[in-house]
Amino acid sequence: MYLTKEIKSEIFKQHGGSETNTGATEGQIALFTHRINHLTEHLKKNKKDFNTERALVKLVGKRRSLLDYLKNKDIEKYRELIKELNIRK
Repeated sequence: MYLTKEIKSEIFKQHGGSETNTGATEGQIALFTHRINHLTEHLKKNKKDFNTERALVKLVGKRRSLLDYLKNKDIEKYRELIKELNIRK
């Protein structure tokens, strides 16, 4: 499994404030970004894996909606997160 409990807790500690704050918008976006990067690498090797491609598109849409929410709520946190996670827009 590429996403262990330790990796998840580290992501939420770094971006969500604490390990137990798994509902923070910044933590969710960071987790989605980690998963998107993993699926992108998988699809580079397996070009005909259309189920994974569909899951990747849905995940990118979820992350985009969370980013839009964060942008409307707090533009400074949005800009910091975009820069930190290297998400281009």
